[in-house]
Amino acid sequence: MTGTAASRTSPSDAALSGLETVVAEHIAAVNAFDEDAIVATFADDALVNDAHREFWGTEAVRRWVAREMVGDHVTIEVTEVIDHYGDTIVRGRYDGTYDKTNLPDEIILTNYFTVRDGKIVRLIVIRNTPASY
Repeated sequence: MTGTAASRTSPSDAALSGLETVVAEHIAAVNAFDEDAIVATFADDALVNDAHREFWGTEAVRRWVAREMVGDHVTIEVTEVIDHYGDTIVRGRYDGTYDKTNLPDEIILTNYFTVRDGKIVRLIVIRNTPASY
């Protein structure tokens, strides 16, 4: 990762190997439904913001992971990786056994990762929509 201006890659460009190590470990752990390995990628005082809800610290993050990631068998198929001034932005197709009522057939979510000292200190997950102008 360059750590300066935005740099975009796609999985066909070996984006997965270009991910920050802990971000790649995080995605692999999510796809393996490994609660302990997912939680291990976060700093003790990490912040996760998912669906407009905040989860602060190891215990809150663990509850979120257990219920909404591992519990719902969430998988992420990475479609794009962007390095933006040291933060890692990962777009991916999400699937799982979660309630899909009123959701489109294909769910693309954007994950904004901030990493410090080899741990995820902030993860923001957003379902973005294109601007109308």
